[in-house]
Amino acid sequence: MSHSFRISAGTLFGRTLSRFKADLGIAALALALVFLGAQAVLAHEFKVGDLEIEHPWSRATPAGAKVAGGYFTIVNKGSTPDRLLSISSDVSEKAELHQMGVKDGVMTMRPVDGGLEVPAGGKVALAPGGYHLMFIGLKRQPKQGEKFAATLTFEKAGTVNIEFAVEGMGEMGGMDDHAN
Repeated sequence: MSHSFRISAGTLFGRTLSRFKADLGIAALALALVFLGAQAVLAHEFKVGDLEIEHPWSRATPAGAKVAGGYFTIVNKGSTPDRLLSISSDVSEKAELHQMGVKDGVMTMRPVDGGLEVPAGGKVALAPGGYHLMFIGLKRQPKQGEKFAATLTFEKAGTVNIEFAVEGMGEMGGMDDHAN
């Protein structure tokens, strides 16, 4: 007894084409998830009340360094101003808000007394060459590719735990395009 098995090219091609489309759809979804995940890693943000803290970052430090800088942007989406009052981190003995400036051709850096106001509906950038954090008395050296935790305390919004992404020693934290 012989059995014949016939399948038309259209049936075979149709199943192969539909399977190909399904595989393509799965691949496209996987690629989209990878892209979104990469965006989340590159542009991490934290929220407390009406405030958003965008992309906290620091630079890796050389062996023996006692200080490191910290940078981010605070966006106030509320209708009242707020004020950054204090910073703490387990990466250093203390953390301070500083401001750099140039006076009579001499660059100066000094602590900011009374905190830093974030205007209603506005934003404040902590960036190299301006307002920034100083992590003083480092307990360990921040290394490129890692993260370290810190806590920010605001007058109205309260406290928020954030993570600083540590970039290379010469990096600008994605801010290269904002430099003047």
